[in-house]
Amino acid sequence: MDKMEWIAPCHFGLESVLKREIQNLGYDILQVEDGRVTFSGGMDAVCRANIFLRTAERILLKVASFRAETFDELFEKTKEIRWEDYIPEDGKFWVTKAASVKSKLFSPSDIQSIMKKAMVERLKARYRVQWFPETGASYPVRVFLMKDTVTVGLDTTGTSLHKRGYRPVAGKAPIAENLAAALIMLTPWKKDRILVDPFCGSGTFPIEAAMMAANIAPGMNRSFTAETWTNLIAKKSWYEAVNEAQDLIDDGIDTDIQGYDVDAEVLRTARKNAEEAGVAHLIHFQQREVKDLSHPKKYGFIITNPPYGERLEEKATLPRIYREFGEAFRRLDSWSAYMITSYEDAQRYFGRKADKNRKIYNGMIRTYFYQFSGPRPPRQKN
Repeated sequence: MDKMEWIAPCHFGLESVLKREIQNLGYDILQVEDGRVTFSGGMDAVCRANIFLRTAERILLKVASFRAETFDELFEKTKEIRWEDYIPEDGKFWVTKAASVKSKLFSPSDIQSIMKKAMVERLKARYRVQWFPETGASYPVRVFLMKDTVTVGLDTTGTSLHKRGYRPVAGKAPIAENLAAALIMLTPWKKDRILVDPFCGSGTFPIEAAMMAANIAPGMNRSFTAETWTNLIAKKSWYEAVNEAQDLIDDGIDTDIQGYDVDAEVLRTARKNAEEAGVAHLIHFQQREVKDLSHPKKYGFIITNPPYGERLEEKATLPRIYREFGEAFRRLDSWSAYMITSYEDAQRYFGRKADKNRKIYNGMIRTYFYQFSGPRPPRQKN
């Protein structure tokens, strides 16, 4: 298996960010679709992608794609896949997730059951056994049906990539780590610029920014399902990817990254999370209300996830929160602000129309990422 196809799902609306990340790792993009990017690479790609990608949900090894309009077709074509090339005789295998959009086959449980039966029939014939112990490594299968086209992949990741390992306690209504990273990448912020999150909660935006600034790979301190696939991926490839990530860390840098919140208990959680991520020394956390937001320097960035009113705050409190946020922003000289929110009156109470906005699905919640731009800093003379 020299060059394989790999599928990286992501949040809807952020495919371009993930595509750029994959290209920066040196892999060729094969296809960009709603909510996922397909790319090519050798078996080492799965190690580097899982460890280095900040914006992906997981990495799937693509094993097949075919059309199926009936369950008989689904069974027969699943059975045709060379599962023995991937799953050893003692492997544990199951269809962990099935999703169907605009397809004749739409029952996830039926799709899962039929595909599992087809896999069993194929492997029984190839290994000449009637029963599988399934005591070995896990090979979870994920399947997508889009307009009757079935795409089948083996999940190399396991627990979603947004679980970096630094946030065991997330606090109320946290933003996913990979979503926060993607939103930061949508802005022009760089590690030598000021970044403030006035609604930092458990600290996700400041922590992800600090990890970027220090070049800390998001997946280097966690494990992945495919680490046990010794029939496909050499242990050496995982060690090499981790060593590469370790060599790239530069956490002795100077940064101006700040996180504010009104809740002292939440801030204690944020500080603990930053310590777990190895970036506590790069972030200043402070208990402060948004109306007290200030900074003496120019050309800073606000990147934040204010209350939506969906899960945290009563709707009645939101006008005041967004009004105070807008007033504080106007007092900052030459700053830019970026916020993700589903609050329909966000721009109204913030006090100005966004220069740009992008629709993004945060789970099942449709949100907007608003950009309020300030002037660019003057170019430095050489």
